[in-house]
Amino acid sequence: MILAEKIMKLRKAQGWSQEELAARLGVSRQSVSKWESMASMPDLDKILKMSELFGVSTDYLLKDNAAEEEGCAAPLLPEEGPAPRPISLEEANFYLELSERCHKFIALAVALFILSPVPLIAITGMAEYGRIALSEDVAAAVGLLLLFVIVAAGVAILLPSGIKLERYEFLEKEPIAPEYGVAGIVETKREAFAPIYHKGLVVGIVLCILSVVPLFFCMALEAELSCVFAVCLLLALIAVGVYIIVRVACPWESYEKLLEEGDYTREHKAENRRNDPFTGFYWCLITAIYLGSSFYTGHWARTWIIWPVAAVLFAALLALRRMLRPER
Repeated sequence: MILAEKIMKLRKAQGWSQEELAARLGVSRQSVSKWESMASMPDLDKILKMSELFGVSTDYLLKDNAAEEEGCAAPLLPEEGPAPRPISLEEANFYLELSERCHKFIALAVALFILSPVPLIAITGMAEYGRIALSEDVAAAVGLLLLFVIVAAGVAILLPSGIKLERYEFLEKEPIAPEYGVAGIVETKREAFAPIYHKGLVVGIVLCILSVVPLFFCMALEAELSCVFAVCLLLALIAVGVYIIVRVACPWESYEKLLEEGDYTREHKAENRRNDPFTGFYWCLITAIYLGSSFYTGHWARTWIIWPVAAVLFAALLALRRMLRPER
């Protein structure tokens, strides 16, 4: 086993990401990535530091045919879990290509879900202010029909992509063991994608922030019908912003899943497995509350606020669960 493989094996055994090992060694994550992909060799002082960190001798690190040492690559076991699943280069490349194709449709479906109330808001608003020759009840019925058509179209777009990606759900929950060289290639691809990711996030977030400007402007003018169309424009801008964010965020997450970094370290995966039952119950409950309140009040332009509030509450509840969990 060569040095690059030993570094990766020892790092993974400790459950550390490349960032975590880099922080302990006082180097950049890119340096660790290059060591593991054989693009460069660590300096002698870093090899000595890794010997101390991993509890192995320098001979073991430097000699390809060195025998395994006691405690070498012994994984930390905070709790029992599934054995690491091997990932070949072919499988990693296929997953990245599939993820890129599917997330285009997933982003479009999410945008359609956000846009679905727009016809209802616009038609009922115009009927209320006498701009179209329809009663408010008829306008509401037409708007609801269009809402269901748009939602159905979104579901039809979303489901095939979700089914195709379902076979790779283990990347979110199980530890993986990429074959030699896979991590380096994935890291190179992620670095090439990074500028697109950062620009997409900026554009998407800015659009979401600016979406409220037309509504505030119309409210200041006290133009009631204009406020209706401003709400429609708000949803449209949010839909475009979210589309861009999903288009860049999902591929980025695919890289992190294969590298077991970010939200997909082994520690986070173990945490997610524990939280799965609670997560399923919570979001089903929120969906029921959203649909029930929206249909009961008819205020689709307002009830969307349930989602950001629910997301913040969800994060707080997960943090509380971690605080209340006894130390092992």
